[in-house]
Amino acid sequence: MHSIRLKFSLIVLIIFTTNVEATAASHAKSNTVKKPNLIIILTDDQGYKDVGFNGSTDIKTPNIDRIAKEGTRFTNGYVSYPVCGPSRAGLLTGRYQDRFGFTSNPTMDPSIAQNGIPTTEKNIAEVLKPAGYTSGIIGKWHMGTHPDLRPNKRGFDYFYGFLSGGHQYFPEDLTLNDLDDVKYKYDWYRTRLLENEQRVDTSEYLTDELSHEAVNFIKRESDKPFFLYVAYNAPHTPLQASQKYLDRYQDIKDKKRRTYAAMVSAVDDGVGHILATLKEQGIDDNTLVVFLSDNGGARNNASDNGELRGHKNDLFEGGVRVPFAARWPNKIPAGVDYHQPVSSLDILATMVVQAKVDISKNKALDGTDLMPYITNEKSGSPHDILFWRHVKSNSHAVRSGTDKLVQVKKDTMVFDLDKDFGESKNVADQKIEKEDLMQKAYQQWESQLQDAAFPYLGSWKKNRAKTQGKNKSNKKNNTKTKIESKNKGTN
Repeated sequence: MHSIRLKFSLIVLIIFTTNVEATAASHAKSNTVKKPNLIIILTDDQGYKDVGFNGSTDIKTPNIDRIAKEGTRFTNGYVSYPVCGPSRAGLLTGRYQDRFGFTSNPTMDPSIAQNGIPTTEKNIAEVLKPAGYTSGIIGKWHMGTHPDLRPNKRGFDYFYGFLSGGHQYFPEDLTLNDLDDVKYKYDWYRTRLLENEQRVDTSEYLTDELSHEAVNFIKRESDKPFFLYVAYNAPHTPLQASQKYLDRYQDIKDKKRRTYAAMVSAVDDGVGHILATLKEQGIDDNTLVVFLSDNGGARNNASDNGELRGHKNDLFEGGVRVPFAARWPNKIPAGVDYHQPVSSLDILATMVVQAKVDISKNKALDGTDLMPYITNEKSGSPHDILFWRHVKSNSHAVRSGTDKLVQVKKDTMVFDLDKDFGESKNVADQKIEKEDLMQKAYQQWESQLQDAAFPYLGSWKKNRAKTQGKNKSNKKNNTKTKIESKNKGTN
C-alpha cells in the first residue's frame, strides 16, 4: 500500500513539474511575443492629397485609409528632406541627415564608400538587433551601393529589392545583371532584383512582387518580434502600371494621372494584403504600422499636393508635408486626427521606446516618442521647432509653432500656417521679431551640421556663398554628365 502511495505521489509530482515547466515555457513565449512587431510602409513621391484620408476623390485607397481610420492621422506630418535619399536617411536613423552629410541623393557608384549612411551612424535595424528583432527591407534601398553600405551589412537580416533610387516596374525591362553593366544614367533602373546579395528573376509587376515578399516575410517571422521596412518605389517615375489597375480608373481622362492613380492603387492593394496577413497570423494587435511618403508629390508624376504650395525638392509645404498615419489596435487611438507637427524622425524614437531598447549610449536622436502625445499622456507639442536645409538650392526652412520661415537664397518668407497652410501670403514684415528668433535658431542648428559627404556636391559653406544660379564649374560638369533618357526622372 505504501508502495502504491509512493508511486502515486511520484506521478503527481511529475505531472505538476511538467505543468510548471510548460507554464514557464508558455510565459517565456508570451513575454517574447509582447515585444511589438514594427512596420514602416513608405511610398515614393506620393502627393499629400493622394490618399482618401487627406481628401482624394479620384484615387481610391481603402486599405491605406484603414491605417488612419483605425489609428491616428497626422495632419502636420513632415519628412526631414524634400528628396528621396536624404529623407530616407533621416527616417532610418532618427537623426537629421545633415548631421552626417547626407545632403542629396547618392550616386550608384559602388566604389564610393561614403556615398550613403556612414557606418558611424546606426539605422533602425542596427538599433533593434540587440533587442532580438529580425529585420527585413522590401523594395527601395537608396542608402548606398558600396558593399559595406548594403542592407545585409547594415543590420537587415533580409533584403528583397533594389539598391537604386528608382526602378522599372515590368520584369521584361530588367535586362541588366548588376551595377557593373550600367553605362548610362537611369540604366540602374533596369537591374535585376536582389534577394540579399543574389540577383533573382521576377515575373510580376514590381509593386505586386514587393507586396508578396512583404507578406511572405511576415508569415516567416510571425512567431518572434520583427521589424519590416516596406519601401515601395511607387508612384515614383517611370509612370508604369499593369492593366488590372488601369482598368479601375477609366474615368480619369488624363493619361499620366490615370497611370499614377493605378500605381497608387497597386500600393493600396499591397497594404491590404499586409494588414490581412497580420490578422491571419494572430499578431494584428501586437503590431505598430506607420504609413507615410518620403516627400511631397513630384512635378513630373501627375501627383496632387492639394492646397499645399510646392512639390518634391521644395521646402514649401508641398515638398515636406506628407500623408502620414499610424495604427496599433488598442494602443493608438482610433479615428483621431493629431494636429501638432510631427516628423519622420519620430518614427525610430517611438519604435525603440515601444521595443524597450536601451539607446542611452547611442548618438542623440532628433526624433521624439510620439506615443504619450497621441494618447494624451503628455500635452503640448512633440517639437518646439523643426528645421530643414536644402544644400543644392541654398535654402532653408524653420517651423516654430504655427509660424514657418522659408529662405531661398536672399529671399525671406514667413507664413502663418494656422491661417495660410498654402503659404500664399508672406507676413515677414508683420513678424520681424519671430523671424529673427527663427533665423538665430537655424544658425545655431546649422553650426552642428556636417558639410556634404558626397564629393560631387561640394560643401554647404561654398554653396552658401552663392547667390545666383550655379557656378561655371558646375555648369561645365553638368553639361558633360547630362544624358537623355526616355525614362528621365528624379530619384
